[in-house]
Amino acid sequence: MNINNIKRPDKNLIEKLKLIGTATASGELNKLGIKDPFIQGPISYSPGKTIAGPAITLQFLPMREDVYSDDQEMDPEVQLHRHALYIAEKGDIVVVDARGDLRSGVFGEMMLTYFQGKGGEGIIVDGAIRDFTHAKDLELGMWLKGVTPNYHTQVSIYPNAVNIPISCGGVLVNPGDIILADDDGAVVVPISLAEKLTDTATGHTEWEVFARKKLSEGGELRDFYPRNAWSEKTEEEYSAWIENN
Repeated sequence: MNINNIKRPDKNLIEKLKLIGTATASGELNKLGIKDPFIQGPISYSPGKTIAGPAITLQFLPMREDVYSDDQEMDPEVQLHRHALYIAEKGDIVVVDARGDLRSGVFGEMMLTYFQGKGGEGIIVDGAIRDFTHAKDLELGMWLKGVTPNYHTQVSIYPNAVNIPISCGGVLVNPGDIILADDDGAVVVPISLAEKLTDTATGHTEWEVFARKKLSEGGELRDFYPRNAWSEKTEEEYSAWIENN
């Protein structure tokens, strides 16, 4: 089976993005022309974990028996969701358009264990996985709409394509786009904007650290947040803080 692979970005770029956080990334992407990069629906099943990496995309479609016949004894190699994992490399994130379906577990513990063994970073599923009792102990980052005891084609959907443009949580995800996910959710970073995002967001992150420190010490909200409300005095304080940190 011929599956197109993705072009993977420089690992240093991925590490820089991981430090930004989704809230900052979403706001800065808005300034860069991407109105809403947020993948709505999947939430973190890995509290406290942050992941970033290039997207391998997997598309499911509604089940229709004349197109896809569900048979648990079928040759497993015709099941396309396996092939999304076969091409995975260290640091990759599998993004699944499962049509928001909570009746079908697109992956189970065994396949996720295999993905982790290959160095996979995590999964973003607009739907459900199964075997969560055991899968939750894996080190993979998992952003899901839910969990189910059903296997992937048991009820309503089937895997149709790997590494094509998909809709996940209402947003477009192209193969090779960078996914950033933390406790706030998951966002899509178009690969064409990734470098520019790291440049603009790094400065944003720095002033937030400064403002957070000042507010925690009892500083006035109007003096330190948002940035565009800063007085000349606050700007001078910030410049001095940058020089000393």
